[in-house]
Amino acid sequence: MIDVIIEKDKPTGYYAYCPDLPGCHSQGDTVEEARSNIAEAMQVYLER
Repeated sequence: MIDVIIEKDKPTGYYAYCPDLPGCHSQGDTVEEARSNIAEAMQVYLER
């Protein structure tokens, strides 16, 4: 299991990153969008 951190990003939106995957981060306008985007970023990161 890989930890994902989602934080409120000012002024709007959310920032998501994986501490165990350096450079793997994303963002979204909502928590759900940030979660979906980071899942996609993680998949791409792990495929390289």
